[in-house]
Amino acid sequence: MRQFMNFKNLAALAASVSLLAVACKKKPEQSSVTGWNYNDSKMGGFQVSKEKEQRTGPGLVFIQGGTFTMGATQEDVMRDWNNVPRRVTVNSFYIDQTEVANIHYREYLYWIDNVFDADEYKAVRDAALPDTLCWRSELAYNEPMVEYYFRHPSYNYYPVVGVTWRQAHDFCLWRSDRVNEKLLMDKGYINPNSVKNLQGLGQENFNTKAYLFGEFQATPDKRARNKKDNPLRNPNGTPRTTVNFSDGILLPNYRLPTEAEWEYAALGYIGQNPLPSTNDKKRGEELTANKQVYSWANNVNGLRDTRHGSWQGTFMANFKRGAGDNMGVAGGLNDNAVYTAPVTSFFPNAFGLYNMSGNVSEWVADVYRPMTGQDADDVAPFRGNKFETVDLDKDGKAQRDSLGRIKMRNVTDSESANRRNYQKGDVINFLDGDSTIQGISYGYGKTTLISNKSRVIKGGSWNDRAYWLSPGTRRFLEEDQSNSTVGFRCAMDRVGSPAGNGRKTGINYKQRRQNTRKQ
Repeated sequence: MRQFMNFKNLAALAASVSLLAVACKKKPEQSSVTGWNYNDSKMGGFQVSKEKEQRTGPGLVFIQGGTFTMGATQEDVMRDWNNVPRRVTVNSFYIDQTEVANIHYREYLYWIDNVFDADEYKAVRDAALPDTLCWRSELAYNEPMVEYYFRHPSYNYYPVVGVTWRQAHDFCLWRSDRVNEKLLMDKGYINPNSVKNLQGLGQENFNTKAYLFGEFQATPDKRARNKKDNPLRNPNGTPRTTVNFSDGILLPNYRLPTEAEWEYAALGYIGQNPLPSTNDKKRGEELTANKQVYSWANNVNGLRDTRHGSWQGTFMANFKRGAGDNMGVAGGLNDNAVYTAPVTSFFPNAFGLYNMSGNVSEWVADVYRPMTGQDADDVAPFRGNKFETVDLDKDGKAQRDSLGRIKMRNVTDSESANRRNYQKGDVINFLDGDSTIQGISYGYGKTTLISNKSRVIKGGSWNDRAYWLSPGTRRFLEEDQSNSTVGFRCAMDRVGSPAGNGRKTGINYKQRRQNTRKQ
């Protein structure tokens, strides 16, 4: 009788556990416009990923956007009249904590040499090489820098120089694909064994856009095929082994920062207006007390001391103090660097960014025009748009080029003619004042040295006086030229809340019950 009672109790317990499991089963999320379930194979199988924050890519720092006065901070001693102060707003974004270093660029070259090792790709390999001859001067002994700066391990973490704007742009494209490829490997959607040997891949290398268009066929590992380990589903409920951008796994592309983004990040005004917490219920004051002259400044005098003043009088950046003085006197070196310094040298600014003033000037994305500050939009200002679209074949299918990237083409004027927000595909010359008049050119080489290849450089370098270290100053260089004083850092778009992870967009108030009468 006791055994029977125990069996009866066990049966009751099993039944209660089963009911509890049914009760605890998560109810499918429903569409608020149709009432149909998401992620339900019985209702069409429309897949919706759980809302998630954007992860921070390798090497990046989150920059919370905002409004600031872009342009000159001090007297325009060069009489350029090319950066008149103007109030603009920059959206939140990410930017590299440091300048791209020699070791990072050598990693890029290693990948290119292995993947594109065939004879037909010699031009590709050569085009990626930095110009080490940029160190040469007719009246200086700089041959040691020519020979050793880029390759010797002593300079591993010094900023890469001799890189053109075009090379920096291509580095960003490569970096995007390598980061996203690893994210897919980490999740099992690309088998790590398939990328052990890079040599000779050529056109078949991983490209993010080609992957999303289905033109790159990845080999997943067992995790992606296992329903237990893979959260992605096909409409019939089986594990999905290919990733869409809407799944929230892939990151946006790395790119060069816009001039406005770079200048905003360099000023680091968050140091004057700190967030009191990461709680959505609290925020800092909407206040910028002082207009900073340099990126490291924390008050109107440009000083940044410890409590005991131990930093007073020390150099906060790598720059040229005066004629013939690039590092001071033996035994009392001022910035301790005759040329460049390691990318983590000196004190970071309020956003945690190193060398936004000094060390090397940096390429930004913008095409240079003296009047951009007055012409451009006041939200996310930028000049350099050349709108593109996927170059589809006659069957409407995307194609890969010889480097494995999806072929793109320029948007034509006829495709833009009926639009209200833009009427041309190439708008680099927009508002130049003479681009719409028949037979009139901008006058490059006759009345100006500025062309459509002129790109903005910012920040000042090891060979510049203090004036050029102010984030508001701006110069230009042709995109196919390089210099021993010019390097770069990468940026990335921010998706989702501009306030940062853990903070919602907009101001959210508690909902109140309203007296509504059912009809």
